[in-house]
Amino acid sequence: MSAEIKAHSSVERHVLEALVCPETQGVLRYDPEAGELISERARLAFPIRDGIPIMLVDEARKLEE
Repeated sequence: MSAEIKAHSSVERHVLEALVCPETQGVLRYDPEAGELISERARLAFPIRDGIPIMLVDEARKLEE
């Protein structure tokens, strides 16, 4: 899907590439430092916990403007 998504050590690359933002259905960007998947359009950061992307809007962190 997106070349912006890089493989996380505990998350398979093909899993990350298959994910889209649940709010916008848009592309996600992987932030390896924060361990999050970022939706620029929705201004949300979805956490990756124990190698599992948590794709719930209620669990996402709102990005600062």
